Amino acid sequence: MARTRPVVLTALLLLVLTIALAALLHGDARGAGFLAGYAGAWALFAAAVVALRHAPARAVVPLVLAGAVAVTATGLVAAPRTSTDSYRYAWDGRVQAAGISPYDHAPADPALVGLRDAWLFPDGATCGRSGTDGNGSGKVVGLAPLGDGTCTRINRPTVHTIYPPTAEVWFLVVHALSPDDARHKGLQSGAALLSLAVTVVLVLALRRRGDPHRAALWAWSPVVPVEAVNNAHVDVLAVLFSVAGLLVVARHRVTGGVLLGLAIAAKLLPVVLLPGAVSGARRPRTALAVLAPAVATVGLLYLPYVLLSDGSVLGYLGGYAREEGYDDAGAGGRYLLLRFVLPDAWAPPVAALVTAAVAVAVWWRGDPEHPWRGALLTTGTAFLLLTPGYSWYALLLVALVALDGRWEWLGVALAGAVAYLVGGDAATAAYAAAALGVVGGAWARGRTRARARTDGRGGDGGPHAVDVGGGKPVAGPGPSGLDHPRRRHDGHRPPSGRAGGEGGRWN
Repeated sequence: MARTRPVVLTALLLLVLTIALAALLHGDARGAGFLAGYAGAWALFAAAVVALRHAPARAVVPLVLAGAVAVTATGLVAAPRTSTDSYRYAWDGRVQAAGISPYDHAPADPALVGLRDAWLFPDGATCGRSGTDGNGSGKVVGLAPLGDGTCTRINRPTVHTIYPPTAEVWFLVVHALSPDDARHKGLQSGAALLSLAVTVVLVLALRRRGDPHRAALWAWSPVVPVEAVNNAHVDVLAVLFSVAGLLVVARHRVTGGVLLGLAIAAKLLPVVLLPGAVSGARRPRTALAVLAPAVATVGLLYLPYVLLSDGSVLGYLGGYAREEGYDDAGAGGRYLLLRFVLPDAWAPPVAALVTAAVAVAVWWRGDPEHPWRGALLTTGTAFLLLTPGYSWYALLLVALVALDGRWEWLGVALAGAVAYLVGGDAATAAYAAAALGVVGGAWARGRTRARARTDGRGGDGGPHAVDVGGGKPVAGPGPSGLDHPRRRHDGHRPPSGRAGGEGGRWN
């Protein structure tokens, strides 16, 4: 009976989490009200993950997968709630299906008026009516006005698309496979399948390493149904390629490089994973075995669009960077933590220098057997320095946390939601709290390792054994994600018989 209690408790918490997420997404709350419900879902998520740690080993994978299906499905209960990006996805897919490059025309361009429909381009009566989004849900979604008295659901309708080629191929595939009246549902359904695919990849990989519990950090996270499924952000496609690439790159460098190239060509953000992917690869040839295929993949994916497009395939990328304040710290909500202690003008160069230093440290001293550790450090550091204002960017971070187990970085994902939904001083406070949480988690892990060495338990997982919630110490670096200074860095596997701990660590 005692052995079934954790299973029952976990299942009940998942049920409550599922109900809470469905109610949140089907409701009318916005801004701070939506954030309150979202934060409550995160609290339930945390409780469910803790309960799972006490469940019998044979029940872990079924619980993770069943919970993943239930939590993911909540994203399908309503039209996109907090973002209009998926409407651009649908438009880009439609434009490509008509044989036109998505990079050549903005949605407002009269040359494409023949592709418009009443869903993406409502009539004047709908544009002037509040309280409805035209999707049958009754919820208000921002409508961008056009010069001819009509409007569109597509944000920034006067600028060209920003999305890279892997994403554009995905938009075209979803358009081709969706029924004519699918509207937002095709993209949401596709995103749900991608989210579940990430869960399956994580379960398979973590189960081989003896800790499938950690897959729940992705599978049950509220950011997945809200941002990956309901808002159908293409980031989830980049996450799938990123996770797969990091899992194989230590043994199959070219394949890993290709997968990471596909990820970068889906969202660009996964470029921050490259230092982790070449962790410890001090030989140029070893690093190039990963970097060259990644760069070649991105180039080859862009090539057809370059040949078919009359203009630049970079679209609104430069304008987006300026709009978000990445080039001028005083113009937006970026660099919040740096601007709190430094003059605004210093924030961008300091962020660039710190990011570069962390990337070099991860490349030079990182663990080549566990590249996701360095990838989490570079990604998390970039988030804390840049303080992005879009919560869906954190999908990549959450997947890396699931791979590595350093749960303290999840606070950065929640801070992104505060920045997006509320902003202002609340965003600064949220990112500051997230940074303190990362420092606190690092300190706690250091104490755990020190006690393990004092108690003579360091040999269970190597000299850096840490408890990541799986019920036993596993090999791992310090909280920085860097390897031990005595670690080999030549990019080769250890000789037979010298592997130790999880994943064949050696000293």
